[in-house]
Amino acid sequence: MTIEFMLDVFRENRQNEAIIWRDQAYSYAWLLDRLAEWQAALTEQQVPAGAVVILEADFSPNAVALFLALIEHNCVLVPLTRSVEAKKAEFIETAQGEVRIVIDEQDQVRFERLPYRADHPLYAELRRRGHPGLILFSSGSTGKNKAALHDLTGILEKFKVRRHTKRTITFLLYDHIGGVNTMLYILSNGGTIITVQDRSPEAVLAAVEKYRVEMLPTSPTFINLILLSEAYKRYDLSSLQTVTYGTEPMPESTLKRFHELFPHITLQQTYGLSEVGILRSKSKSSDSLWVKLGGEGFETRVVDGILHIKAKSAMLGYLNAPSPFTEDGWFVTGDEVLVDGEYFRILGRRSELINVGGEKVYPAEVESVLQEQPNVAEATVYGEKNPITGNIVCALVRLKEPEDPKAAALRLKKACRAVLPAFKVPVKIEFVDEEMYSERYKKIRLRP
Repeated sequence: MTIEFMLDVFRENRQNEAIIWRDQAYSYAWLLDRLAEWQAALTEQQVPAGAVVILEADFSPNAVALFLALIEHNCVLVPLTRSVEAKKAEFIETAQGEVRIVIDEQDQVRFERLPYRADHPLYAELRRRGHPGLILFSSGSTGKNKAALHDLTGILEKFKVRRHTKRTITFLLYDHIGGVNTMLYILSNGGTIITVQDRSPEAVLAAVEKYRVEMLPTSPTFINLILLSEAYKRYDLSSLQTVTYGTEPMPESTLKRFHELFPHITLQQTYGLSEVGILRSKSKSSDSLWVKLGGEGFETRVVDGILHIKAKSAMLGYLNAPSPFTEDGWFVTGDEVLVDGEYFRILGRRSELINVGGEKVYPAEVESVLQEQPNVAEATVYGEKNPITGNIVCALVRLKEPEDPKAAALRLKKACRAVLPAFKVPVKIEFVDEEMYSERYKKIRLRP
């Protein structure tokens, strides 16, 4: 059985809490029983091994049990959440979904047949192996979303080594590589999944206090929102041992401020991609942006300043795009990095780099300066074409409180000039009222 190693953990922890959902606890004994029921239901519903199954859900007891049952049934899972509602029909067609399972907010389950035939050549290879699959859609802010097909046995391999048992909030989404990684890590170590229906700072920190959460996997954007909301002043966070962050560059000012407020919490940078999975990581310290990356099944190298990864858990390929791997099997991440011995510092996507007269400007560095200024809630930095320098640095800023735009722009430019070289100082600053992050709590970098 593909997840037999995980079932051993469930049996050892039968009486322990596996999932907390809507204030109700579900034990590992319940999960074992429910998993067996769903395996029988898949047979009854005549879902064949190798079928491409669209699983529309968020983290819930049945969503977790069905995910595992579909793995055991050697299906290809395509998890989708409400965050991709506008593109759901496109994603289902791209994946050639054959069966659709919808799990509603009450955890009720509905099956239906879809008109597609899953005949992509990559599916044939997966069926030849007799392995379960997983499709994850990239959440890139530009261009068409790419459908990455994984052999799930490769992803599961790293979870066979037992690690720490943690009470963890499933903050990253059910259809995100980080969310899948969180779920599999918790279950393979006998931890407890704490679900949240509302991913606001208030609701998440209330759950930390109520359920004595030990680990919170999240994003730099959400950490900034925690600081802005000051919700941390209203809840007891003493149980929280570790906050992990990834998915986008972390502004150094945000990291240092969070660490100063919570010196007892270990801050750990993570790194992963839909195409290769999540690498093991170790930050140099809680207030450092330098991180070791790798672990069993992963190799790293840097070519022309860009991070390359070779992974046993790498996808088989895209369903709707050419293979991105080099001839010798390396994935070119597009992330520019600095190297210091065993440590990397991730500067950001080279495609987002702003070239000002031949000088490099990384948006995260300028955003970090802007976000530590008084009355700034969020800042997004981007480049704009210029006939003289090639590009100029521009910024969109959301203020906490109303302020005269002209005076605020002068104030922020002066603050930037005090700490940044002249070519990095924003030439243009515009003020916006709307929040500048997606439902995945990741900064939206496209200029409105």
